[in-house]
Amino acid sequence: MSPRRRLAALVAGVAALAAAAWLAPLDTVPEAVARLGPMAPVAGVIIGAILLVALVPRTPISVACGLLFGPTTGSVCALAVTLVAAAVTFLAGRLLGRQSVERWVRRGRRGGRAWAAVERWITREGVLAVAAVRSLPLAPFGLVGYAYGASGVRVRDYAVGTLLANSPSAVTYALLGAAVVAAEGTTPLTLLPLAMGVALSSAVAIRTRRHLQAAGAPGRRAGQASGVVETSRSSMITS
Repeated sequence: MSPRRRLAALVAGVAALAAAAWLAPLDTVPEAVARLGPMAPVAGVIIGAILLVALVPRTPISVACGLLFGPTTGSVCALAVTLVAAAVTFLAGRLLGRQSVERWVRRGRRGGRAWAAVERWITREGVLAVAAVRSLPLAPFGLVGYAYGASGVRVRDYAVGTLLANSPSAVTYALLGAAVVAAEGTTPLTLLPLAMGVALSSAVAIRTRRHLQAAGAPGRRAGQASGVVETSRSSMITS
């Protein structure tokens, strides 16, 4: 299959999954999962991962894990859903979209040059670049996974960055979901994972900003030097 057809298959598949998720009676899913007994957590992880792959937002899925399975099992399930969906979307993007993106970048068009610049930043920053994007609500969780798969990011950087950025929020949302059922078990520690995630996101944002400022500094210094030279030349001509 040609790279273009692979990309078309990826887009069509994601669109079909998103349409199915939109039309499906998702409000009946929790009750159906709860009736499965001991296999309910496994089914919850599979269904939750499918929904994330179909571009359903991650927050309500993590909350539902806590509602259905309690704080401990719910947190484990929410984290498992996140990691499974991250792996599936990355693999799909890498196998079906990477070659098309490489061809697009090689053509040197404006959008391709911008994408190449983003890829260079991702390659340079590695884990922190993945964590930075994952920490921000820029797009649905699944869509970001497809985009990273189509990029040149290393598998290790993607895996570690996703784990660092999304684990705290997955656990926190599951704990909050469990607190809805058993509010008496809620303590300030429930928000500890979220606080850790915010701290991580802030650290990544600060580091990225400093790096961008450092990268732009040589250009600014060169521009200032050029301005000084031009001013000197003008003064000599005038005198």
